Amino acid sequence: MSLKLDHIVIAVHDLDATLADYTALGFNVQRGGDHPGRSTHNALVVFADGSYLELIAWKSPAPQERWWQVLQRRGEGLVDFALLPADTADTVRQAAQRGLTLEGPLDGGRLRPDGERLHWQTARPTTQDLPFLCGDITPRGLRVPEGDARVHPNGVTGVASLAIAVKDLDATLARYRALLGEATNGTHVGRAVTLPARHDRIALVSLGDSTLVLSATRPTVIADDIDDESGDPIARLLAAHGEGPFHLTLRTTHENAATPSLGLTHGASIHFEQESAAATEPRLEQAALAEPA
Repeated sequence: MSLKLDHIVIAVHDLDATLADYTALGFNVQRGGDHPGRSTHNALVVFADGSYLELIAWKSPAPQERWWQVLQRRGEGLVDFALLPADTADTVRQAAQRGLTLEGPLDGGRLRPDGERLHWQTARPTTQDLPFLCGDITPRGLRVPEGDARVHPNGVTGVASLAIAVKDLDATLARYRALLGEATNGTHVGRAVTLPARHDRIALVSLGDSTLVLSATRPTVIADDIDDESGDPIARLLAAHGEGPFHLTLRTTHENAATPSLGLTHGASIHFEQESAAATEPRLEQAALAEPA
């Protein structure tokens, strides 16, 4: 089964302020519109590789929604991400055959500022270490703008990697294999490796040109490390925020692009990586792309 990275969700308090700040960072930001039946509205930063950032905010409190709960508990920043299935219902069925339960398909949609109504279906995992699915009913080009909307003054062309904190790396890897199935069309789930001189274990999930970096603590990490700045950062992150995405690396054609401040990104940890460097410099983590042991 081939599933691509669809979008990454950043929850914010004030959409207009966030739109202005991301524009100042050199992103071409498009207003997305409102979600019928919800109090949310959004803006999109769409990349040449077809993935995008969803900047989402609430016009009124929504205590029943998980993203709203996360925003209130830990502030603005990365809250979730989605993969794009060819057929949501079929993907849910195939995952179930491999032992993974997904809730859905669930109907969703958006009303664009120009009056165009979009329709899609989602399916959601029961754990926070996995992405949700977002499959289009109306043409994807209506939901995800093409052409000049994907050109950014800061030279960003797409997502290089997304780091995800997980509690049990082996269990998470099993769930990703159940979700993705056999390796195909650039989709591959690697094995877990331990990084030298660090507390964490990682595994890479390849989704075409983008990579998910699953990060977990070593089993021997003790509780004292959570409060020790020299200890395990993943343990501290999990204790404070739980599982989920925590760092995003974007490809750019510009040299020496400065890392944007958390203030301007509204809590989202974002790093710019020059495309030429990404293509030529070997990564330590590439060892994790070997076949599962």
